[in-house]
Amino acid sequence: MGTGSGPTAVLKFGGDVVAERDKLAAVVSEVAALTKAGWRFLLCHGGGPQANDLLRRLGIKPVKAGGRRITDAPTLQVTKQVLAGEVSVDVVAAASGAGLRAVGISGASAGTVTARRRPPMVFSGAGPDPIDFGFVGEIIEIRTELIKHLWEGGYTPVLNTLGITSPAEAEQGICQVFNINADTVASAVAAGLKADHLFLMTNVPGVLKDKDDISTRIPALNTAQTRAAIEDGTIVGGMIPKVEEALKNLELGVGAIHILGAQEGALQGEAEHPGAQGTVLTA
Repeated sequence: MGTGSGPTAVLKFGGDVVAERDKLAAVVSEVAALTKAGWRFLLCHGGGPQANDLLRRLGIKPVKAGGRRITDAPTLQVTKQVLAGEVSVDVVAAASGAGLRAVGISGASAGTVTARRRPPMVFSGAGPDPIDFGFVGEIIEIRTELIKHLWEGGYTPVLNTLGITSPAEAEQGICQVFNINADTVASAVAAGLKADHLFLMTNVPGVLKDKDDISTRIPALNTAQTRAAIEDGTIVGGMIPKVEEALKNLELGVGAIHILGAQEGALQGEAEHPGAQGTVLTA
């Protein structure tokens, strides 16, 4: 594959993309074409649907508070099996099939993602008491050495979103694995790498003026326009935390953040012509 002298990029997609073989194959073939042209990609995947499926088959009822999943010990065990096992192998296999030299790594590998247990928090709609989310991690630090080492060798890292206790705490004999949101990990890793591009694949083709009409996609937004769009109610619901996270990452040195769908041609089209297929956010 390519010389790796071109742009650096983090691509995040969820377990829903992995579950559809054709969709996953299309995405990784576009990554392979861009890699051949000199891009260096890190693929970061979730695994929500696969975890839900395995929990159901094992007869483990999801524990929720205020609509949010709590990661208790049995849920963490399933999450590890799914993210570092089934989903990681499926993504690596698909990427290898597309001609990429893909290597599956975990956030725990070489301490790439170090985290602490998220403290209990009060959430709207979940009552007055703070909720303890169990083994859900808050990122402390991103270490990019392993990713850069793989890039230098011509490999494409495939990162799952498990984090691990920091070395300082590990020295005290506390070494815990944490479940972390995939958008959060992808964003933090992109910021740690100061990547040229962060691609966030969602179930919509970008930021929409009307969330129910995909023809209202906004091709490009800068920081000021994004804040105005949140203020005036153009950006609503689950898109708000995504773009707020994006603004934070632009400040941390990520070159451009793209929110795009997983339809065929979206990634390559957006990479070659920012704003052509999704919404590109720039400082």
